[in-house]
Amino acid sequence: MDSKLAFVFPGQGSQHLGMLGELAEAHNVIGETFAEASDVIGVNLWSLAQQGPDEELNKTENTQPLLLTASVALWKLWQQLGGRTPGYMAGHSLGEYTALVCSGAMSLVDGVRLVRTRGELMQEAVSAGQGAMAAILGLDDSVVEACCDKAAEGQIVSAVNYNSPGQLVIAGEAAAVERAMVLCKEAGAKRALPLSVSVPSHCMLMKPAADRLAAIVADVELVVPAIAVVQNVDAQVSDSLEGIRERLLKQLYSPVLWTRSVEFMVAQGVETMLECGPGKVLSGLNKRIARALDVAAINDPASLASALA
Repeated sequence: MDSKLAFVFPGQGSQHLGMLGELAEAHNVIGETFAEASDVIGVNLWSLAQQGPDEELNKTENTQPLLLTASVALWKLWQQLGGRTPGYMAGHSLGEYTALVCSGAMSLVDGVRLVRTRGELMQEAVSAGQGAMAAILGLDDSVVEACCDKAAEGQIVSAVNYNSPGQLVIAGEAAAVERAMVLCKEAGAKRALPLSVSVPSHCMLMKPAADRLAAIVADVELVVPAIAVVQNVDAQVSDSLEGIRERLLKQLYSPVLWTRSVEFMVAQGVETMLECGPGKVLSGLNKRIARALDVAAINDPASLASALA
């Protein structure tokens, strides 16, 4: 195990048509992993990943199992090719479930079933158009938090993704998010951008979804992870299986502390972070959080070969 290496797994937004296509042509484990996951939920995830349509690809209940499966397939390929075992794993939002599967804490079957249900419950928790999310760029965390507090006016709006210094995402009821965006711009934000999402993740509007998910999470068989997993809600490694379960549920309606998670791993001696999944969103964030980090995304033949070398 390499204590200087960490693997991180992306959340929703990293999906795109054609992902892992080249690798699947050369390595059977990609297709085999997708086939196993597809059987669990009765959806042809590989066809969805390669052919779409985009509307189905981007539905929360499809995106979550799709991204988890893609990242797990890459992790299996990394292991198959003799890649080093990292000392730490972490995932952004949905990616935390991926980290738990790849660390050996839960099976792929349970992970896929769990995130499929998670996506359905999230979608059902808030009616279309009721919730919203927005990215706020160029403001201190405390200023964004103060703007959300002022904008609430009895509604729900809060900072939900602490992605990197100067980059936060807010979420809540649509009107309150709109008010918070205006206040953030007035406070000096470089940009306040509405996000094209179907659910306002990680705010208190998701508490009903967490309550309904609790019974399912309780039934999932967990074992102690073989690799330490840093969880979103406190940027720490849980010391118990019950702690992992509690944090998974709380994560649905609590902020993703990504900046603190990366800082925690760096403080433990991590020098290299490999993003295992489609896209390279986390690699950009990680470099902004800790400039000395060596970061890379592995999701095609060239990037995989470079990382293995």
